[in-house]
Amino acid sequence: MRQLFLLAAVICFGMAILKFYSARMSRSGSASGTQASANPWATITAEEAKERLDADPDILLLDVRTQKEYDEGHIPGAVCFPNEDIQPGLPMPFETDAEILLYCRSGRRSAEAAEKLAEMGYTNIADFGGIQDWPYETEAE
Repeated sequence: MRQLFLLAAVICFGMAILKFYSARMSRSGSASGTQASANPWATITAEEAKERLDADPDILLLDVRTQKEYDEGHIPGAVCFPNEDIQPGLPMPFETDAEILLYCRSGRRSAEAAEKLAEMGYTNIADFGGIQDWPYETEAE
């Protein structure tokens, strides 16, 4: 019985490691500009996000960091909508088919926000990670 428990623990640990590394691989840009098969949203680069924003001013750019982080510096045109405020069941101020680009500081919260929005029925979501990788202009309040 103890061996069976140990085997189950090793399998679970191995699965967790595989999930972690596969998420990092898709985040690194290997599936850049396309939707990853496991995610119903796209993972794009900062450069692709900039091109989309320049081409279409109606794209909704969400900064999912806190208000304080946003005030310290954000991408021009971004709207502060903290990840913690994205909750299933709460009405959102934008349409489910709106094109939405998400970012945070490093990419963790934007991925969480993308997942929550996808679960809420939003269909046109792209996550470009963190502002720390944004090589373009920013502004502060």
